[in-house]
Amino acid sequence: MNEQEKSIIVKRINNTLDRIRPYLEADGGNISLTEVTDDLMVRVKLHGACEGCPFSYQTLKSGVEQALLREVPEIKGLEAVD
Repeated sequence: MNEQEKSIIVKRINNTLDRIRPYLEADGGNISLTEVTDDLMVRVKLHGACEGCPFSYQTLKSGVEQALLREVPEIKGLEAVD
């Protein structure tokens, strides 16, 4: 994948995160994209209340990852980083 293709994917990921963000903010949290690896794994960082929330894994997998896979099917998955 060339840089232009990756840039388009990153933009689509950020657009999807922008649509999800208000739901996280309503609970005092937030999310930011930290990296898209060469093998198209998406790495994000949780902020605020989401950082220590016992439901953060479920939110990531059932909410954020599913939304990203629907909108950007090229990605392989999602993982959180500290």
